[in-house]
Amino acid sequence: MKTLRAVITGTGSYAPSRIMTNDDFAAYLDTSDSWIRERTGIRERRIAAEGEATSDLAVEAAKKALESADLTAADIDGILLATATPDIAFPSTACLVQARLGATRAFAFDLNAVCSGFVYAMTVAKSLVETGAARRLLVIGSEVMSRSLDWKDRGTAILFGDGAGAVVVESSTTVSRGLGSFRLGADGRHWEMIHVPAGGTRLTKEAATIRMKGGETFKMAVRQLQESVLEVLALDGVSPAEVALLVPHQANVRIIDALASRLALPPEKVMVNIDRYGNTSAASIPVALDEAVRGGRVHEGDRVLLTAFGAGVTWGSGLLTWEADLQKRSRT
Repeated sequence: MKTLRAVITGTGSYAPSRIMTNDDFAAYLDTSDSWIRERTGIRERRIAAEGEATSDLAVEAAKKALESADLTAADIDGILLATATPDIAFPSTACLVQARLGATRAFAFDLNAVCSGFVYAMTVAKSLVETGAARRLLVIGSEVMSRSLDWKDRGTAILFGDGAGAVVVESSTTVSRGLGSFRLGADGRHWEMIHVPAGGTRLTKEAATIRMKGGETFKMAVRQLQESVLEVLALDGVSPAEVALLVPHQANVRIIDALASRLALPPEKVMVNIDRYGNTSAASIPVALDEAVRGGRVHEGDRVLLTAFGAGVTWGSGLLTWEADLQKRSRT
């Protein structure tokens, strides 16, 4: 019996048209473009229009991923949507996306690990595909973080943006590499480090905006990302020097730089687009990956490392080997 391997066969991303710059914040907050860029690496971010929801962004990213994979929605067996900002409490936003796409054969569910959500979802997708439970999956990260912001809080309002990214994950018996090891982690003792104290069954009267302990988050993020990445690399017998591209969650350029330094990775091996999008939570890795693929930064045989840290607190990393001519290889 041939071994099933999971492989990415298409990528896509979408961002709202409205651009909010650092100068827009400086017009009403005690801040400046230089202050924000020096501390975060962000110069602008995209903001969803009134009436534009998480599912709207997800659908557009999914369409591009399907087109990239030369598939239609009817070919998809399941939709995994990573989001911390669903359209409504229930049903799942994934079901709304399924209906909009016309993916009538697909099961659909949401997954919430906040900024680590896409890595969590990819781990689930890999398991589903390699056990034969599904053949073709859409894995989406989509967020409208702007709806959870206190626009007068300089510590959080400047950090976040809206966007969506998607990949198609398929099974193959001819690809020998594809998705490699993935490892996840969480430590709920630190839940207050990043949280929204409203919207659930415990704290329903609090303001529904993000609260964050920035300094503590920075220190823990760098430490956990390094440990997570080294664990995944060790599982696959790969050294940091063999990584062709690191695609990290885009939370803060200082976190990214610190991680790259600890792994001795030069700038050309690190995908950074936080300057144009800010922190888009679960959307940040698939958006960055799509830009890297379409920008010619990923080639046949390249080892690509994904890693994220988010509220929960949660973290996760995964290693994949890029395949050229993906559609032909995965469907042979």
